[in-house]
Amino acid sequence: MARTQGSHSDITGPRIRAAALQLFARHGYAAVSMRQIAKEVGVQAGALYNYTPDKQSLLFRLMRTHMDELLSARAARGDFATAVEALEDFTRFHIRFHSERPEEVFIAYMELRNLSPDNFATIEALRRQYEDELEAIVQRGISEGAFAVSDTKIPAMAVIAMLTGVNTWFSSGGRLSLDEVETIYWNMVRKAVAA
Repeated sequence: MARTQGSHSDITGPRIRAAALQLFARHGYAAVSMRQIAKEVGVQAGALYNYTPDKQSLLFRLMRTHMDELLSARAARGDFATAVEALEDFTRFHIRFHSERPEEVFIAYMELRNLSPDNFATIEALRRQYEDELEAIVQRGISEGAFAVSDTKIPAMAVIAMLTGVNTWFSSGGRLSLDEVETIYWNMVRKAVAA
């Protein structure tokens, strides 16, 4: 098939991923066809296969990119003198990073069920790395005497769930700024684990 006029490989690939991201977030992975993605981009459906082997690969790449960016941004945060400082940074980082990527977050949580077993295992391992960092902060806080929780996994998972929930209701035009929301959430997280 001929390439649609105006289509260039260096821009079409990113446009395909952007269109898939929007369509998957709006309609759900199962409801979106490769034809819909092609139409959104303005290329023939067959042309998509020059950029991705199939829809599953496209979903996996979107999730993998999101997780790689999350872990890379988190790794760049550096070390903190205390567990309390590390937990505050994690709280603020999680809210800020995810608020800038609502479609990626929606797909990362809601479309896990649509990944093939191998792809699911890869994404789950990356998610575990992120969760393990928070769990290590909680463990450090217990060791420092700053946190009083009897388990490390449950508080870590509860904190991530609570922080990710900001994406479901926060609006930049709302009554609170993102900085204010971060501070309120930090106070709730701190009290949830405080000694």
